[in-house]
Amino acid sequence: MSLPILKSEPLFQGKIFNVVRDEVQAPDGRIMQLDVVQHHGAVAFIPVDHEGRIWLVRQYRHPAGRTLLEIPAGTLEPGEEPETCAIRECREEIGMAPGSLTYLGGAFLAPGYSSEYLHFFLASDLTPAPLDPDADEDLQVVQMTSEEMRTAIREGKIIDGKTLAALTLMDLSA
Repeated sequence: MSLPILKSEPLFQGKIFNVVRDEVQAPDGRIMQLDVVQHHGAVAFIPVDHEGRIWLVRQYRHPAGRTLLEIPAGTLEPGEEPETCAIRECREEIGMAPGSLTYLGGAFLAPGYSSEYLHFFLASDLTPAPLDPDADEDLQVVQMTSEEMRTAIREGKIIDGKTLAALTLMDLSA
């Protein structure tokens, strides 16, 4: 079921997302105004090297007001295939190209206010193939074993939602 959009008013146009206010009609006839973050979607991936170590990135996240430890991720360009984006982002963020990508699933990031859909991958058979990072990113690459990562989660050192979701999907696919 989707609600009929009676009117859509642009509120903000940004580099990565737009914000609109939609006027919609509920099934009972009520008219509601909903603010929506429109986003092209994104990818997130768990890079695993030949020794079974998981590659993460540590980076400052301004909206969170802190530095987070998380799996690499990136925004889809308009019309870009998720696999293409995952390969590019892997090379930009950790300097490695995946020889194999396995789709783990997808999820809406915050469906209460955003259209962003996140595609999750397992990236394996990594080989060095760096690309220049995005100008606005300052990343530190961290490698952990699966057990070290799970310990970091239990200790509250990994609190990024996409990382937690990706690990769950990886565990379910095993």
